[in-house]
Amino acid sequence: MNFLEKINNRFLRTNSHLCIGLDPDPQKIPEPFGKTPDQIFHFLEEVIEATSEYALALKPNLAYFEALGLEGIRLIEKVLKTIPEDIPVIADAKRGDIGPSSKKYAYALLEQFGCDAITVSPYMGYDSIEPFLNYKDKGIFVLCLTSNSGANDFQVPNLYLQVAEKVREWNVHSNLGLVVGATHPERVLAIREKSGPMPFLIPGIGAQGGALEKTLEAVQDGTRVPCLINASRSILYPEKSVVLNEFKETQEFSSKDCISSSRHAAHELHQKIRNCLEK
Repeated sequence: MNFLEKINNRFLRTNSHLCIGLDPDPQKIPEPFGKTPDQIFHFLEEVIEATSEYALALKPNLAYFEALGLEGIRLIEKVLKTIPEDIPVIADAKRGDIGPSSKKYAYALLEQFGCDAITVSPYMGYDSIEPFLNYKDKGIFVLCLTSNSGANDFQVPNLYLQVAEKVREWNVHSNLGLVVGATHPERVLAIREKSGPMPFLIPGIGAQGGALEKTLEAVQDGTRVPCLINASRSILYPEKSVVLNEFKETQEFSSKDCISSSRHAAHELHQKIRNCLEK
């Protein structure tokens, strides 16, 4: 089964466009869980279980795991093994280097770790991402227009459109997609016109305050899954006073409450996406 088939099958099961990012930051892990690798694993395991019914895909961010050193590598191996087989896993790695290095990056994440898809940078050109494209059954999301403010330094005004055009040319195996930030809703339609049908991985909705409804309007391409809406921090570390109406500052916030908050945040965003699409 290739990546698009896996995504489509998952969509039929969940009716969801939500991609949940796994960004384990020891400084933000809720206090009831603790900060050791084992405790962080327990936290992520419970979040995955509690939110999986709303997840079209899961997206572990390699930077957060690598920052924990060797323990972080062991941690991501354990986390990947706990993810149900039918949930697509996107490695948020943003790799892109000369051919031989990219070949090793692709092998590490798509074979050794067994991820279903990966994010890559196109800055060094075709030969830097060709090794990823050779994995025809895997999904490759190419950075096009990112959600951070620094996107204006190089990507705007025209580079992001050139990327979209090139990726359309390279999409001979129908396994390519684009990373397009929801913080640029006015540019999304132009990207879609250049790219043609392919899935967009869309960050920037949660903590970065991207425009969900306008982005969803612009991204449609006639396919079942034109986009995956990513949220990471807003689901892993939601504001407890906002999420739990019954919470009082004088009460102890338990691990169960933390996981309930994450589940509630995932449900709320999933429903918000559905409501926007129904309009």
